[in-house]
Amino acid sequence: MTSAPVPTETTRGYDLPVVTQFSVFLPNRVGRLLDLIKRFDDNMVRICSLAVLDSTDHAVVRLITSSTEGTRKILAEQQLAYMESSVLVVCIERNHTLSAMCQFLLGAELNIRFAYPLFAWPGACQTVVLAVDDPTLAGQILRRKEFRLLAEGDLPKYTD
Repeated sequence: MTSAPVPTETTRGYDLPVVTQFSVFLPNRVGRLLDLIKRFDDNMVRICSLAVLDSTDHAVVRLITSSTEGTRKILAEQQLAYMESSVLVVCIERNHTLSAMCQFLLGAELNIRFAYPLFAWPGACQTVVLAVDDPTLAGQILRRKEFRLLAEGDLPKYTD
């Protein structure tokens, strides 16, 4: 008799699905964002979410992609400075609303540092990228409240 696979345990519970967000520092020059986006198309890496924070001399571009390794390669080839961070991707559905999500995180005194949506794709739920003070605790709380969390493998690939 075989048993169901057990999720990998960590010191804080079970591993949660997290997604890598890249914060890329781009010179604030005309066409620079387009050049970057074309590199992803050329390398068959799908950009699943994009948020741009603009300033006078540079922009910070937050990216979620279909391939963490592919993204690292593209950014290294372009010699762009970037940071990686783990974020949650949360499905917002009929009984699992944005306001409910915020209420549960507030109840745990977790701060939402920033949030932005993922691009829609056929058959997918509405999703929000969420950066919080403690992603492990936030993920555990949201899972207990039956929110669905997505991992990189759940994101659409270039051919989807």
